[in-house]
Amino acid sequence: MSLEATLERVSAIRHALADPAALVGGGVATGGTQAPGEPGASSAGEASFAAQLQQASAGYESPAAGEAAGDAAALADDGAPPSTAAPYDAALTSPAAGAVGQEPLGSYQLSALNGIAGSPALSGVGDYSGDSSIGQRIVAIAESQLGQTEQPPGSNESPAIAQYRTAAAGAIPGAPWCAYFASWVARQAGEPIGEGGQGAGAVSEVWSWAQSAGRAIANGPGVVPKPGDLIVFGDEHVGIVRDVLPDGQIQTIEGNYENKVAANVRAPTEATGYVEMS
Repeated sequence: MSLEATLERVSAIRHALADPAALVGGGVATGGTQAPGEPGASSAGEASFAAQLQQASAGYESPAAGEAAGDAAALADDGAPPSTAAPYDAALTSPAAGAVGQEPLGSYQLSALNGIAGSPALSGVGDYSGDSSIGQRIVAIAESQLGQTEQPPGSNESPAIAQYRTAAAGAIPGAPWCAYFASWVARQAGEPIGEGGQGAGAVSEVWSWAQSAGRAIANGPGVVPKPGDLIVFGDEHVGIVRDVLPDGQIQTIEGNYENKVAANVRAPTEATGYVEMS
């Protein structure tokens, strides 16, 4: 079939679809060429219209129509659609999603993820009552907050940090918050800092309370802290001892370290002292 004839048939189909009544009525003008008619067809009725439309489209098939026919044939052969699309299923079963989804996230993991996402909720802290020691509870609660970040960085602010401040009497918004974090963790573990459990707004207050309570241990040769103890760096900074490595280095969790709650490793000579919490 020539290109001109094909174009004429395409034009005829378009006009027929646009004005079926005219086609049924006996003819449609399409660029000076009358659309094919059906000899003997009635001037009204669905059969006449369908016959004329089929005749006008004879020999022409759009790519979409061809694909539809192929799909219909495949469906007839095996009883199932030739192709399926499941973008959501694919995403859920991707390696990255699977790595997270293989095991339900615990509440403590979820709290840490919330921190990365900037969630204000700290409800991930669970029930640490039972057989666990105070030191174990302190470490577990501190670990649940890993990833909580300042928003924006350098501001000493975030919804989580605002919650940490609630554990320290006299806490000031926008102030360095390492002592607030330590106070919050200790209170959550059931071993609050301060003579009346009011927490500490500064590192110097933490050390002063520890001295008066007989909990202060000055660092020196042979001094080894326990998990859950506080690690103190003069009047500048305080963190939580996570573990002691075989080589003597101290694993820590520290609030306000690089603008977040962060895991760190300290040399045994860095600290000026420790505060026994258990």
